[in-house]
Amino acid sequence: MKFETRVSVASTRSLRAVGVLVALAVLAVSGCSAGASGTNAAGGSAGATATSATGCAPTGATSAPALADVAPVADPRSISGPSTACLSSDSIADSIIDTDPQPVLPVTVTDNQGTEVTVSDVSRILALDMAGTLAATVFSLGLGDNVVGRDTSTGFAEAADLPEVTHSGHQLSAEAILALAPTVIITDTSIGPWDVVLQMRQAGIPVVVVSPDRSLDSVGTLTQAVADALGVSADGEALVAQLTQQIETTQAAIAAIAPAGHADKLRILFLYVRGNAGVYYIFGSESGADALITSLGGIDVAGESGIVGMRPMTAEALVEAAPDVVLVMTKGLESVGGVDGLLERVPAIATTPAGQNRRIVDMADDQILSFGPRTPAVLDALAVALYGTR
Repeated sequence: MKFETRVSVASTRSLRAVGVLVALAVLAVSGCSAGASGTNAAGGSAGATATSATGCAPTGATSAPALADVAPVADPRSISGPSTACLSSDSIADSIIDTDPQPVLPVTVTDNQGTEVTVSDVSRILALDMAGTLAATVFSLGLGDNVVGRDTSTGFAEAADLPEVTHSGHQLSAEAILALAPTVIITDTSIGPWDVVLQMRQAGIPVVVVSPDRSLDSVGTLTQAVADALGVSADGEALVAQLTQQIETTQAAIAAIAPAGHADKLRILFLYVRGNAGVYYIFGSESGADALITSLGGIDVAGESGIVGMRPMTAEALVEAAPDVVLVMTKGLESVGGVDGLLERVPAIATTPAGQNRRIVDMADDQILSFGPRTPAVLDALAVALYGTR
């Protein structure tokens, strides 16, 4: 896998991924409160049971085994019961490329919207987006001590004590941002309202808007864009190289234990759920979820069925897809009352192999589709949930 660190024209695939993330922002705001969790016990007795279905440890704790520490199941379809994919560590320390970065300032960049922005001071940074990727990138570049606040999606241990500048889900608070006196803001169009971003510019704060595209293909370009804006381009190049190697290594480890034959691969469906708002979407090809599923050695059954981007869920689509496993975000699963609630609200899932075996795998909202410095760990944790047993 090789990341391109510069692009001039967005591909159709990238544009679709951008649309998915922006739509996610709207959907999340419409109904993001959690209900009761139903992932606390593995179900079923036939074959192996899921590696973990007890939720993840609190922020900062070592919460789960790594892929190298678990034994793969010979036939992953024999696994029954729900599982929560937990990172082996909630710290981002292992991804930090430089503990003493030396920003070269001032630096002038043209951001993703074509705006020329000059950054002269990176002593007080805000990095804000719906996926929590931007803050993770800043920390991984070694500038974590300069970050003065966070959005609600920034959930790794080192940022846990930073003040939040979002409210009501992913809504930016102008007052909270201005109170922190940032010297530069890195953001994208997945978070808003946009009027708040414009207000920051009017207040004289340099605001660099990067692409909201989140996919395996975008990890390198996004990392480099953040590094360039903060005057640490060389560290950005080093971080891209590190992530490339880590992702390739993780993908190889997964390929070594996942079934090789197409007929034996897990059929996986990514379902976006917000039960409070009655929102149910299937993610297909060119959504980011497809590359995630493929990297996990599975078959993207939504893409196989012709679904591109995100599409409202239908019973017919679920039955046609016939997934062995359904991937969901943790808060989404909680919002429908856990696995039992999901199967009750969406009876069509219960008729699929995934529903019959209760093979629902959830992962934290700020991790599963973040596509950044935590991607190697995300792939590792999901592989443990899909293939491992202790």
